[in-house]
Amino acid sequence: MTQERGADRTERPGPAGFAAFAAAAWPRLVRTAHLLTGDFHEAEDLVQTTLAKVYSRWQRIPHDEVDRYVRTALVNNNRSRVRKKRVTQLLLPFLPEQAAGGRPGPDEAVEQRAVLTEALSGLSVRQRTVLVLRFYEDLNEQEIAAVLNCSVGTVKTHTRRALAALRGHPSFARTLAPESST
Repeated sequence: MTQERGADRTERPGPAGFAAFAAAAWPRLVRTAHLLTGDFHEAEDLVQTTLAKVYSRWQRIPHDEVDRYVRTALVNNNRSRVRKKRVTQLLLPFLPEQAAGGRPGPDEAVEQRAVLTEALSGLSVRQRTVLVLRFYEDLNEQEIAAVLNCSVGTVKTHTRRALAALRGHPSFARTLAPESST
């Protein structure tokens, strides 16, 4: 039995194995964290904090559960961050004159992402997390329930309520209106 544990550790040597994992997973984790936080710099801080915590437990994480473990840690650290912060950000992700008189052009995708980020920021932390895990990370309801440590029914309820809130968000509805009229 001790040989099996030793064999598992040789597949993933300490610092070198962690460094390789962190380098490969960094872009994906930052994108996910950005969707969870709404701010790129906070996303990088969140991923860095998460990876620091994961590093301290690296040798004890089963090799086949590393992604799930890191994803769960990322979500939990984001929840802690939100609980501690509780401050509404007043900065807009775009200039006001662009929102009022936006002209179609190459920056349309940037504006749509800004509107989506703004709409997501109006959701509860749990609803936002469920949407990011479901539609960005492409996890199924059972996997999300495992990450959030809740029932599948709770995941479905949060998904339904979050999508309804997004559909009712004025900026989000305006952005989607031209697409739905065609």
